[in-house]
Amino acid sequence: MSTNLFTPLTVRDVTFRNRIAVSPMCQYSSVDGLASDWHLVHLGSRAVGGAGLVMTEAAAVEARGRISPADAGIWKDEHIAPLERIARFLREHGAVAGIQLAHAGRKASTRPPWEGGGSVPESAGGWPTVAPSAVPFEPQDPAPAELSHSGIHSIVDAFRTAARRALRAGFQVAEIHGAHGYLIHEFLSPLSNRRTDEYGGAFENRIRFALEVVEAVRGAWPLNLPLFLRISATDWVEDGWTPGESVELARRVGPLGVDLIDCSSGGSAANAKVPLAPGYQVPFAERIRREAGILTGAVGLITTPRQADEIIRSEKADLVLLAREFLRDPYFPLDAARALGAEVNPPVQYSRAFPKQTP
Repeated sequence: MSTNLFTPLTVRDVTFRNRIAVSPMCQYSSVDGLASDWHLVHLGSRAVGGAGLVMTEAAAVEARGRISPADAGIWKDEHIAPLERIARFLREHGAVAGIQLAHAGRKASTRPPWEGGGSVPESAGGWPTVAPSAVPFEPQDPAPAELSHSGIHSIVDAFRTAARRALRAGFQVAEIHGAHGYLIHEFLSPLSNRRTDEYGGAFENRIRFALEVVEAVRGAWPLNLPLFLRISATDWVEDGWTPGESVELARRVGPLGVDLIDCSSGGSAANAKVPLAPGYQVPFAERIRREAGILTGAVGLITTPRQADEIIRSEKADLVLLAREFLRDPYFPLDAARALGAEVNPPVQYSRAFPKQTP
């Protein structure tokens, strides 16, 4: 049986031991943006479990860019040391250490899911949000402040500085979060971008902020290390961001130094009708890979070894990024290797539980 899922992948000077990645997943467990023992154990167990790439949750490039008050951050130097500890542990156990750089824009200052979500008022520790236009995500949310040109440039600089901190912390992959209705996606989508200046209106203008962030991060990120961009390939609503626009964006960012498009979807419209089904977002990764000529990552309800292997074997994507399945099974890669007949390489401390197969 083919085991392409376990074929190494080399991007620039970094080699992933397999094509299985831990997708960024918010833990809502930081104080003042600081990573804690929870994050070390949560992320470290996935490296021990055999993942080729382990991505941190979204790390906010400025404090007001956090999704919730308990989100991780990389907006100040104090965040570097605890992240360095995590990145070192991931590398020591064979995984590539990746970090996602993010700004939540108008979807910032919200409660964790287990508290029901919704906006956090300033009286309860929330803060005013910013966006390309003063359009709230939900009608009952406070309207965000429309960013001025100087405000836009300040956030571009924040992404640049965050990338430098990520490098100091020892990460080998940086991913720019341009999906799920957060700030970069808010500029891309006409649903949230109502500007009439050079950052709004036509496609060329709506992608301007994304391109500026990519150039800033790539300029701060060593040329021998990979740079990913996560996008929502569609808004799933009429008159929103489209798959065709995603292909064209991918064509534009490749020459700027983006190595892989991490293909998710949705997040800009609360009323979007998303056709959830196993692998429902994989066709976006396949189309962007084929039409833009760039590496892609597939995400979304990928839950079984054979499903993941088929995505790679059929050249629909170059990586599979799992989220909820890794919450259910931190050792998914070890289990997948056994299921697919691939060589199982657990940590030596666990080897007694994985006897060598005899021919």
